[in-house]
Amino acid sequence: MTGPAAQGVRIEWAQVPAAVRAAIEDVCGAAVVQARTQPGGFSPGLAARVRCANGARYFVKAVSARANPDTPGLHRQEAHVLAALEPLIITRQLPIPRLYAAVDRPPWIALVLQDVAGRQPRLPWRTAELRQVVAALDQLNDALTPAPVPVPAIRERLGAELTGWRTLASSSRGRDHLDPWSRAHLDQLAELEATWADHAAGDTLLHADIRADNILITRQGVMVVDWPYACRGAAFTDLVLFAPSAALQGGPQPADLIAWSRSGGAASPQAVTALVCALAGYLTERSLRPPPPGLPTIRAFQAAHAVIGRRWLAERL
Repeated sequence: MTGPAAQGVRIEWAQVPAAVRAAIEDVCGAAVVQARTQPGGFSPGLAARVRCANGARYFVKAVSARANPDTPGLHRQEAHVLAALEPLIITRQLPIPRLYAAVDRPPWIALVLQDVAGRQPRLPWRTAELRQVVAALDQLNDALTPAPVPVPAIRERLGAELTGWRTLASSSRGRDHLDPWSRAHLDQLAELEATWADHAAGDTLLHADIRADNILITRQGVMVVDWPYACRGAAFTDLVLFAPSAALQGGPQPADLIAWSRSGGAASPQAVTALVCALAGYLTERSLRPPPPGLPTIRAFQAAHAVIGRRWLAERL
């Protein structure tokens, strides 16, 4: 059994404005003759494998600010990161898709990317595939330490978001909607949460949004896609942020997943606990909010993960 899927409301290729489609086809070098929408992810836009009249294949993602005002900025962040990583993707054969171009036509933005011959992991997780993913994250940590391109520190990238317990502690109304364990420990959790950024500081280039829908299994190994949240931090961070979703989707309990990893095993228990606290607080607080524009499924997804995060946190405390 698995929890709610990371599934947004996609649009089809034909729903992208003609002028934007034409600009994408200019990048591709030929007309798009087939577009297959791909599952997974929360973006309220296009995510499609396209085949062109000249036989070339690409992966295209596109979104309008009218569907969600924040998503175009994420696409631009990802384009910046992938463009900076391009030489290393080629020379070091990093398991990251190449970016061929960004098509910026406000309110639309589109990314034309390498079409990776692979599939998303099978869910519930198969142990062999999940171990392959954990090994790939360790290998990425090795290749991306020190961070080879300039990206924000994790405090800068996620500092405004990982404040859930403190937000709830400052609001009597927030306390009213909490489960009994969180309500009873809220002040302690808010105090611990305030330390997470110091514990997660480091010089590894992180993905910061690892989930099954951001991973492709290929014949050559694991490919990690969707890099808008890339930042610098401690090597264990990606694994901690990934662990609740892996558990919810049929994988082992978070503590067991951490033990599979070199970076997880090397992390201090205090550092892991502080980050688990921040993650559980984020998921708990966000799950209580109304859904944002164009993302109707995200709160149920966050609520299910919050249960796993709080259970993991309670065990560690």
